[in-house]
Order: sequence, then structure tokens, then C-alpha cells
Amino acid sequence: MFTGIVEEIGTVELLEVAGQDARLRVRGPLVVSDARPGDSIAVSGVCLTVTELPGDGSFVADVMPETLRRTALGDLDVGSAVNLERALQVGGRYGGHVVQGHVDGVGAVRSRTPGPRWDDVEIELDPTLARYVAEKGSVTVSGVSLTVTHVGDDAFGVSLIPTTLEATTLGSLAVGARVNLEVDVLAKYTERLLSTAGVLR
Repeated sequence: MFTGIVEEIGTVELLEVAGQDARLRVRGPLVVSDARPGDSIAVSGVCLTVTELPGDGSFVADVMPETLRRTALGDLDVGSAVNLERALQVGGRYGGHVVQGHVDGVGAVRSRTPGPRWDDVEIELDPTLARYVAEKGSVTVSGVSLTVTHVGDDAFGVSLIPTTLEATTLGSLAVGARVNLEVDVLAKYTERLLSTAGVLR
């Protein structure tokens, strides 16, 4: 489990796709400082398992081709910047919200409006996901926990504070850029419970 509080911006050093296998190597000295094979690291919102630690400040993870197709990780190239977060430790500070690292869909930046010290960003999403997004609720965008400022039928807004602009890849997102989206898992569980109880039909 993660919190959506990015620890560092990493750099893709290798992305190999061969048949049904894909390998991703990312440089992230902070997140590998105490990592072991088998640990989970969120890469721009996608939970990946560490398979190798070369010992040079990078880690290697196997990525299913399906993951590359269903997330924005498929857009990565060598040199791409990615948001990195280690799995939450028991007793650690919980500064974001419940993030699983299970991407629900890929959105795209519709607009970006600079403010005095922040940027207002509107992101398109699949209308089937919009029902899980609520104003003042939480959403994860490429691994970053954000508060929703407004929501419509096929888009929602967020405001990026200076820290987010500086410490995550969201600071350099251009209009049209694709982003990984994870909606609030509590909303999905609530819908599931109500539907099985016959409240929602």
C-alpha cells in the first residue's frame, strides 16, 4: 500500500520489451537505499515488484506487456522521468490517502492554467470512472495524491501547489500528456457493498 506522497523523481534507464516479457530499470537512489528483491515500489502510480538491485542506485522490475498497454508506462522511453514511492511502513506517517498502485485508467491533461504560485489542471478521464471522483475527495494522478477541486462527466480538476510542481513529474506535464489514474478505493468498495446489498441497482 502507498500514500501518494512521492519520495523522489526517478529516471528510466532501460525498457526492454521482448515477446511476453518486459523489463524496466529505473534510477532512484532514495527508494533503493533500503530496498530488497520482492519489495514494492510505485512507479508513476503503478505498483511494481523489485526483481534486481544492480547496486548503482537503480532497481529492475518485470512489467507485463498488459501493464504497458493499460497504463501510461507504455509511453516511457529511456530518460523519462517517473514518480517513485516505496510501500508504506507500519508506523510511518500517512500524509496522502489509501493508494494501491492499481491503475484504474489512463487520463489526459485537458488544460493547464498557471496561478500566482500554483497551477490549475483539468484531466480527462473515462466517464465510467467519473462516478468514483468527488469534489474535495482524493485521486491519484501518476502516483501523486491530490485533492479534487471540481468534477464533471468526463473530467476533473486539481490544483498543484509549489511543492507538487517541484517534487513530482506533474510540474512538467504538457496539455495532452497521458497520466495514470487511480480513483479512491473506498468509493469502489462502497459501491460494491451497496450493490450487493440491493441498495444500488
